[in-house]
Amino acid sequence: MPDALKLYKAKRNFDITSEPLEGGTPGLDALTFVIQKHWATRLHYDFRLELDGTMKSWAVPKGPSYDSHDKRMAVHVEDHPISYSDFEGTIPPKQYGAGKVIIWDKGTWTPIGDPHEGYRKGNLKFEIHGHKMHGRWVLVRMKGRGEKQEGWLLIKENDEYARPAEEFSVVDELPDSVKDLPMPKPARGKMAALKAEAQGESPRKPARKSAAKSAAKPAAKAAAKAAKRKKSAAPGLPEGAKPAKLPEEFSPELATLVDAPPLDPAEWVFEVKFDGYRMLARVEGGEVRLITRNANDWTGKLQPLKQELERMGLPDGWYDGEIVVHDENGKPNFGLLQLAFDGVRTADIQYFLFDIPYCGGYDLRDVPLVERRAALEAILKKAKSERVRFSGEFGDNPEELVVAACRIGLEGVIGKRRDSRYVSRRSPEWIKLKCGLRQEFVIGGFTDPKGSRKGVGSLLLGYYDREGKLRYAGNVGSGFNHASLMDISERLEALRTDESPFPPRAVPGRQHHWVKPTLVAEVSFSEWTNTGSVRHPVFQGLRNDKPARGIRREEPRHIEDVEGEKQRPALSDEPVSPPPAGLHGKLPETLRVTNPDRVVDPSSGATKLDVIRYYALVGELMMEHLKRRPVTLVRAPAGIGAELVFQKHADVKKLPGVKQMDAALDPSNPPMLEIASVEGILSVAQWNAIEIHTQNAVAKAYEEPDRMVFDLDPGEGVEWKAMQEAAQIMRAFLDELGLPSFLKTSGGKGLHVVVPVKPEYGWDTVKAFSQAIVRHLAGTLPDRFAFKSGPKNRVGKIFIDYLRNGRGATTICAWAARARPGLGISVPLEWDELMTLKSSAQWTVMNVHTRLDKGNDPWSGYAKAAKGITKAMKILGYED
Repeated sequence: MPDALKLYKAKRNFDITSEPLEGGTPGLDALTFVIQKHWATRLHYDFRLELDGTMKSWAVPKGPSYDSHDKRMAVHVEDHPISYSDFEGTIPPKQYGAGKVIIWDKGTWTPIGDPHEGYRKGNLKFEIHGHKMHGRWVLVRMKGRGEKQEGWLLIKENDEYARPAEEFSVVDELPDSVKDLPMPKPARGKMAALKAEAQGESPRKPARKSAAKSAAKPAAKAAAKAAKRKKSAAPGLPEGAKPAKLPEEFSPELATLVDAPPLDPAEWVFEVKFDGYRMLARVEGGEVRLITRNANDWTGKLQPLKQELERMGLPDGWYDGEIVVHDENGKPNFGLLQLAFDGVRTADIQYFLFDIPYCGGYDLRDVPLVERRAALEAILKKAKSERVRFSGEFGDNPEELVVAACRIGLEGVIGKRRDSRYVSRRSPEWIKLKCGLRQEFVIGGFTDPKGSRKGVGSLLLGYYDREGKLRYAGNVGSGFNHASLMDISERLEALRTDESPFPPRAVPGRQHHWVKPTLVAEVSFSEWTNTGSVRHPVFQGLRNDKPARGIRREEPRHIEDVEGEKQRPALSDEPVSPPPAGLHGKLPETLRVTNPDRVVDPSSGATKLDVIRYYALVGELMMEHLKRRPVTLVRAPAGIGAELVFQKHADVKKLPGVKQMDAALDPSNPPMLEIASVEGILSVAQWNAIEIHTQNAVAKAYEEPDRMVFDLDPGEGVEWKAMQEAAQIMRAFLDELGLPSFLKTSGGKGLHVVVPVKPEYGWDTVKAFSQAIVRHLAGTLPDRFAFKSGPKNRVGKIFIDYLRNGRGATTICAWAARARPGLGISVPLEWDELMTLKSSAQWTVMNVHTRLDKGNDPWSGYAKAAKGITKAMKILGYED
């Protein structure tokens, strides 16, 4: 028989490449598949199906799509050995397919019909069971057009897994390797069975022993058995579930306060807004930890609840809910919850669970909300607890629900989009509708009691503004009883101070006692006054689960604005894709982030914490472009839609990792700033810096620039294709001058061409030479390029900005974000990537994970590329 691997072997030198020569064991129970993400000349996905002892292979440039309308090109290539399915590594330079390879997905596939006939006729249908690939697919051969390699199309069949492209991109949202994960098992039908159990229908498998019998056993014994039962207790695998280790720490999703019910209530789930404490439960191996929304471990305070959760034998996971105490009428009562903590009645605390982001060895955050809730409801239905309950739907008419909630004394209603994924931040996908105004305030002082009253007269309330100042919000003197007055008086005495935490003259009157602003009070009130104080306030209790520094005025957003926001992926604490060596994304424990939930960019919903996490991800990459260069910061203290602050000089005492440069470098001005480490990047990001710009020289040779920057800036009416062509022309001309050039996006509308030069000439010479280059191009191609910068001079043309080459001028640093809607980022590019680029803002703070695998590789030769410009000046006919 002919060797099916003859062409495969002929293309490779196995003395050099680590790819397997042959071999591999065929799937015993099912045919296998693998998809390998391959960074060759261009990134593509190698799709391989086991058939007749080899892996039939196709190269899919864009990767698979779950949108059944997408027809993804799949180029038929040579058969590979079955052993290739385990290959992950780097194919050496100058070898066929040189570049990095990871196992992006793997699993088994089931032919629909005769696979040999389908393969021969060019219509191969199959069902696939992977970590990322599910459901029915088809490979269709296109009619031959004389190409050397057959063109096929990979198409998703219209089944229960299909999803629109604008809603879900599997290659963008799940970019990393699955090499170390076990082979997945088919998951069809499991979610349907789970839903049936949740609705009270008979499950296919026998039920476990009753919870009543389990309760009769000691908690320790039940906990030991829980670990053994976790696999059988785990939920099915709905679309979007990903195998994952249970994280040690986890942050909950937070709801956005809105001013009216949503416009499309049928798309939302509505629940009671509980008057209690948000609580996360982490279950692993039968052991339970109870964590507040701010990552405080309260397991020791909630021992009866911990024991009950362990008795229930829940599968490993993170469970999200609210703890409450009910009054005699069955309503959640915040005051009684406080008393339960202050006394010994913690056994009265009940736990209402409403979400399950991790469960049974799987990450469920990408699973639609209704599917997660179905899984959680099924688990709790089996476990049967009177103290741990499922938070069911409250109804489907939000206006009537709010009225009903207020009438019976509840705090309000929570709404959640049915199809929303779980994100660890404040999200427009979860909203809260309150019966009245109520929020937390920082206690900054108190007044003396009058008459027969003991303890304190009233509490001085405040909240932190965007600049970190404690703003006075009025006094609260009602809502106390004798016990709460005595308790709070004792706490305040321990915090007494002579210094007011409020700005000077902010609090009217003189009969005040100041305290350190560490206690947080929950207060209900009727309205805000014109002076920013609360009217008719009533004290509800102290909160121990929220830090004082995070308290700010809570203002409802217009529901139309919230409805208009599209769901976006959250930036996790961990990097995704195979990142460059040393890249990490965790924030240092010493970094204290103020106002983390403040929305920086309303168009994307990105918060200040999102920006800081982004800079933690790219910090190591960015330092290659920052080191020893003076920087200018663009700060957005109130978000990118408000006034921006340009910062060239600053006191660096409170900015660790940021240094002042030698004053002698620029003696007529205060010392310039240098970011010396990743810690410095995070420091300025905490200081509300969005953009970080660098100059064209380093400190040791500041008077001799070591690069030129040409900023291609489009005028009105210039299409993107013209920008791409302009960059190619710029590169070609620089080649004629014998100068190397490197390309990067600007993160906005333009492109940056960077030319490393030897530091031999001064600022004036380098700037004048760069001006001469631009003048020549504009004179040669006047229909394309404008030499003058004014908007009127460049309508339909591109201005090549050479002014960035002057002394003190700056350019956005590679990997820095832009303070513009969308938060685009400046990214180093290969020149070969230019014509496939969609825009200069293609990568943003929120989708950076799709680019991290490339890192700084496109500029790998930059450090040694610099050339002197003397010869280039002669070629151009320029005289200094």
